[in-house]
Amino acid sequence: MDLISQIKKIESKISSKILFNEKLSNYSWFNVGGPGKVFFTPRNLNELSIFLKNIKNFDNIKILGVGSNTLVRDGGFSGIIIRLGKTFAHTSILGNDRIIAGGSVLDKSLSNFAMQNSLSGFEFLSCIPGTIGGGIRMNSGCYGEDISKILISVQVMDFNGKVHIIYSSDIKFNYRDCNLEDNLIFISATFQGVKKDKAEIKKKIDYLVEKKKKDQPSKIKTCGSTFKNPKNNKAWKLIRDSGCAGMKFGEAHISEKHCNFFVNEGNAKSSDLENLIKVVKKKVLEKTGINLELEIKIIGENFEE
Repeated sequence: MDLISQIKKIESKISSKILFNEKLSNYSWFNVGGPGKVFFTPRNLNELSIFLKNIKNFDNIKILGVGSNTLVRDGGFSGIIIRLGKTFAHTSILGNDRIIAGGSVLDKSLSNFAMQNSLSGFEFLSCIPGTIGGGIRMNSGCYGEDISKILISVQVMDFNGKVHIIYSSDIKFNYRDCNLEDNLIFISATFQGVKKDKAEIKKKIDYLVEKKKKDQPSKIKTCGSTFKNPKNNKAWKLIRDSGCAGMKFGEAHISEKHCNFFVNEGNAKSSDLENLIKVVKKKVLEKTGINLELEIKIIGENFEE
C-alpha cells in the first residue's frame, strides 16, 4: 500500500489534522520551500502513537518545530512532516527546582516560566528562537551555556509509536549536536534549575537579550547562525576574512550586521540560499583550509523544471 493510501486509512482512526501538499514556506523562518507531501499535527500523544504504528515500511519522516533552524528546498519534502502542536507545549514544576516541558514549548517560554518560578540556569534560552525538542536535538546554546547542562531526561517516541525515557547521562552531547537517533520524537523533557532571586534572574535575561540585539540582526527572514563555530574559531570571522561579507546570490544575502546570518531579502528561493551557502563554504575552505559545518538543517528535494 502506498503512503497516501495508508494515510487515508489512518484518517478514519484519529481526529488529528492531516494535510496534503502543505506549503512549507509558511513554517520556516526563511519563508522559502516547496510543499510537504504529508503534514501531520497530532492532537495528543495517543494519536501520534496510532499514526506511527499504522505507517508501514516508510521512514522518510521529519519533525519540524517552529522552523527557526530549517531550510526547506524548493521541491518540497516527499515524506511526512510531523509538527507537535499546543498539547505538547505544557510546562510544570516538579518538586522545588525541576521543570517538565513539552517538546513544542518555545525556548523563550521555558526561560520565562523558570524566571516566574525563581529558577536559574534557563536564562540563555531567552536568546534561542526554537523549541525544546529542537534544542535538545542540536544541544542549543549561547554565551557559554547549552541545554545539556540543565537536562535531566527526555521522553521520546520512536517511529514505531513506542515511548521511551532517556537520561541525560546516557546521551553524548557535543557542540550543537548529540548522538540520539534521528527516528526519535522528543515529547517532553525534565530540567534541573537552581533556586535564585527572581529579580536577579530577570536582570541576567535582560542583559543577554540586549547583548543579542546588539550583536545579531532581528525582524528579518533568517534562521540564525548558518554555520557552526569551528574549534577555536568564529564562523562569522572566517566568512568575513574570506571576503564574503555582504555577498549575495539572487535575493539571498549575508547580513551586514553578522556574517554568519544568511537572509531572504524578499523573494529568495531556497536554491539561492543553498547556493550562497556553497559559495561561502568553498571560499572559506580555499582561504583558511577550514571546512565549515552547517548549523541549520536542509531538508527536501531540489526543484525540477
